[in-house]
Amino acid sequence: MSELKQSKYIDITTDYGFKKVFGSDTNKDLLINFLNELFRGRKVIADLYYNKNEHVGDTEDIGTVIFDLTCTADNGERFIIEVQRTSQVNLKKRMLYYSSKLIADQAPKGNRRAWNYAISEVYIIVLMDGFAMPDAGEGKCFLHDICLCYRDHGKIFYDDLGFIYIELVNFVKAEAEFVNDLDRWLYVLKNMSSLNGLSTYLRKPIFEKLFQLAEYSKLKPEEREMYNVSLRNKWDAESIRSSQEELLKRAREKAKAEGKAEGEAKVKSDVIKNLLSLNKFSISEIAEVADVTVDFVKQIEAEKAKGK
Repeated sequence: MSELKQSKYIDITTDYGFKKVFGSDTNKDLLINFLNELFRGRKVIADLYYNKNEHVGDTEDIGTVIFDLTCTADNGERFIIEVQRTSQVNLKKRMLYYSSKLIADQAPKGNRRAWNYAISEVYIIVLMDGFAMPDAGEGKCFLHDICLCYRDHGKIFYDDLGFIYIELVNFVKAEAEFVNDLDRWLYVLKNMSSLNGLSTYLRKPIFEKLFQLAEYSKLKPEEREMYNVSLRNKWDAESIRSSQEELLKRAREKAKAEGKAEGEAKVKSDVIKNLLSLNKFSISEIAEVADVTVDFVKQIEAEKAKGK
């Protein structure tokens, strides 16, 4: 495969780039620093261990990067973090499933009475690159820190299960606006591949190491090949997502202009046919993307099979 025209630094939001920067013991100080910034003092990680995760590479999650980590805090507490860089399809349900699995997997094979549900804290951290938080409204928040709360008054009900969603599309700070290292991390995550060097605003030892590690010229030939494949995969995913978002936008505009439900249904059926043709999404995923029922997708699938 021929090489792509490359910038000085790799895109660390690609699958390969994310693993290269954050996925090894040699560089775990980078991941520890990043995670500590995300917790904003609520937790301080002193060390972490990369677990072997059984659901890495689920067939329907091709390209998803998952780190399953056992972390030790500075006070000796141990807790589990799962870091994901994933797509937007069924995002909330998918994260609930993964968190539930991390909790359930802690149960011993026997003697559960003695164990007495001594569940470790579990946190899911999701890096959202190129798409918005589902149902987030019109706000431009780039960090969603979520836990279980009482609906009526907002008091925390259970603080040992948390979700942190990083919405990079909403992070728009310029370098001169940085107030902490979290700003610096989100800036380099979003812009690394377009930067030409380490600016004054980023000149700290942790980021100096990051920039040295992310230099494209320092990759071995086989590493460049893997990165190029990963970069193409990211571009393909972004192209698909962009085209589907445009079709959905047209559906809404057409339905509004015509003032008829069938106008929206017609264009949504086109969206569904397009998604079915890709052979990359389940029926339920297509239903969520197109905002229709599963039965409606099955109906379009049957019509498509008949050549209508």
